[in-house]
Amino acid sequence: MMNFVNVMISSSLFVIFCGLWSFIFYHKHLLNSLLSLEFMMLGVFWLVSVQLAAVGSEVYFSLFFLTLAACEGALGLSLLVLMVRSHGNDIFLSFSLLEC
Repeated sequence: MMNFVNVMISSSLFVIFCGLWSFIFYHKHLLNSLLSLEFMMLGVFWLVSVQLAAVGSEVYFSLFFLTLAACEGALGLSLLVLMVRSHGNDIFLSFSLLEC
């Protein structure tokens, strides 16, 4: 049983690392960045769920975390829609922070 928990923890850390790597190296488009953040959130949720299951604790915290991740995803998608409507694309280099 303990070996299975270690495999699950290492695989969730691998998911988090892959999400962080793609966030760092593929940040040209806003959609790529948002997908990388959601992938990292999925890895963190997986890690929290495995840790709470190993301890035998309640899973309400993981459901609360999943709710916050869904709200963060909805906020990111609304910012993506706002950016595409105002600038025509989601490339970070196509707009300046000095203009409104």
